[in-house]
Amino acid sequence: MAKTLNVPLVAMERGGPTTAPRVPRRVGSQIWPAVVAGVFTLTQLALVRPGMGLGWDEAVYVSQVSGHAPAAFFSAPRSRGISLLVAPVASWSSSTSLLRVYLAVLSGLGLFLALRVWRGLFPVRVVALAGALFATLWVTVFYGPEVMPNYWVAIGALAGVGCFLRAQADHRDRAALWGMGASAALMAWMRPIDAVWVSLPLLASLVCVRRWRRARSLAALLAGLGAGAVGWIGEAYVSFGGLGARLADASRIQGGLGWNIAVLDQLRSLRGQTLCRPCTSSVPAPELIAWWFALPLLAALGLVVAVRARRTAGTLLPLACATTAGIPYLFMIGYAAPRFLLPFYALLAIPVADALVHLVAASRQAWRPVVVTLVALAAAGHLAVQYAILEDVVDRSTAAREDWARTAAELHRLGVRPPCVLTGYEALPIAFYAGCSSAQTQGHNASTTRADLLRTARRTPTATLATAEDGPPGYARGWPAHRFGDLRIHVGPAAAAGIRG
Repeated sequence: MAKTLNVPLVAMERGGPTTAPRVPRRVGSQIWPAVVAGVFTLTQLALVRPGMGLGWDEAVYVSQVSGHAPAAFFSAPRSRGISLLVAPVASWSSSTSLLRVYLAVLSGLGLFLALRVWRGLFPVRVVALAGALFATLWVTVFYGPEVMPNYWVAIGALAGVGCFLRAQADHRDRAALWGMGASAALMAWMRPIDAVWVSLPLLASLVCVRRWRRARSLAALLAGLGAGAVGWIGEAYVSFGGLGARLADASRIQGGLGWNIAVLDQLRSLRGQTLCRPCTSSVPAPELIAWWFALPLLAALGLVVAVRARRTAGTLLPLACATTAGIPYLFMIGYAAPRFLLPFYALLAIPVADALVHLVAASRQAWRPVVVTLVALAAAGHLAVQYAILEDVVDRSTAAREDWARTAAELHRLGVRPPCVLTGYEALPIAFYAGCSSAQTQGHNASTTRADLLRTARRTPTATLATAEDGPPGYARGWPAHRFGDLRIHVGPAAAAGIRG
């Protein structure tokens, strides 16, 4: 491994010169990351079904830029970065298939660019393997073509840490500075709070490590974070009563951020639950979660390899950023969603890949075939588990979204057509499918009052959705009720008059 070390990082850690020699442009250094990214894109298109409808959160984000339905209520924790990312397609087309293909291609390109940053910092086989490890997780494949921000935070984190290391290795590398700023902006554009957590070790090293104190690196990082978060901060003052009020609202919606060990919640969600809230199910079978326990062990081995090779910075920094990225979702929140840890997985992929390559390369010649066989069998088992979970997640998600589409069609049959308003159980995603506005009088998405809703129902087609167990709110109990599957659709006066007429 010593002969493949990156010279600039070794020199930087020894306190020596930081002028980096030119890295030879070898074809392989570009081809293998490109192959990984291309296979990742094709896997998304093959396994996540471009025709799969939009999920709950996706409907919120797409509705902000779509002409298909009015904009849904936008709660405090959300940021508009992902809405703007899909605007080139969603603003003029209602085709979910086209949107999925667009995001699959874009996510593959993003992965390639993020991996390319690490060229020269690690051998190409390590970089390509890291990309493959991250790109074959079921959660990565599922959320690559989804209108969700977490994958893009992960890409920004992976690229940003790599650009930071390149900028520290060569202070004349302006492309690295621009890349660091752009990566920080991408993260903050998508999820500002996550961007801060990921960036904490970078900021700390720029302030506390004497040989890393470079004003231009600090300025690039802060400028990127500020540029990405400025819209979210401005919206906080326009719509939420200030930055402090928006942060407080975001914390309340997420159950109150504070010391709360959610490690078991994340484990429970690994069986394929896209949202585990409340998270009361049993821990999945060992074969489904073994990889999760292997990650920290392999990452620790990667750090040992780096220390012995005297190139600690290249491994320690992504490990530190992965740790801070995972802290809020492992120890500060009362529920779990696998997508929250995508930045954690992306950053761990580099040291884990380095450890796996070392295990094979450092084994004795006589034992190498055995080691290679064991690693290959473990990888095959890992892939089988990941894609079995992915298939189940896609099937369940597709079924739920088809139910929403059928409910929307039934609403149209009952006279609830645009312009219209829906409220009640799962009203937000169903409203998007029906082309209606959604409104709630209570809960995290509260956007109107009971009196305003009753006034609206007299002049605009309105319906309240309820389950048989819960029943409708008091104001809708006198409205005509229609059973549709497990739902009860209570049609307001305006829509009911339309039906009778």
